[in-house]
Amino acid sequence: MKKKPSFFERLTGSVNIDEDNEFEIIEPATESLTEKINDSWIDDTEGQLAVDVHQDDDSVIVKTMTAGVDPSDIEITVSRDAITIRGKRQSAHEVHEHNYFHKELYWGSFSRTIMLPCEVESEESVAKEDHGLLTIILPKIDKNKQTRIKIK
Repeated sequence: MKKKPSFFERLTGSVNIDEDNEFEIIEPATESLTEKINDSWIDDTEGQLAVDVHQDDDSVIVKTMTAGVDPSDIEITVSRDAITIRGKRQSAHEVHEHNYFHKELYWGSFSRTIMLPCEVESEESVAKEDHGLLTIILPKIDKNKQTRIKIK
């Protein structure tokens, strides 16, 4: 009995070899990319933000495009070594699928977690949005900083 080819095997047209060393050529999937994107398996996933992460002497800076997202719909969580940005981009109006000629914009929930290259002061972090560009400034922890403590 031959097993049903996996999604990957159908997509790539790979060769499946069974235990008896018999093989069959698996034809590539005939579904279009648009049909695959509209499949239910992708509906529950979150989009992933593209980010730029760089540093200066005092801070780690994270930049991402959040055009079309209300700043109140963005949640930023910062720990000493990671940052998570979550939100939801909602379409202003519905267009029927059959009316699209080309569709690349992402609508729906998105998130991105980035491991930071050094520890940061999460309580002193600042986020600002300007024309769809979200900039998050994360001050680095100064490990050489010393404080004198008086005995009471």
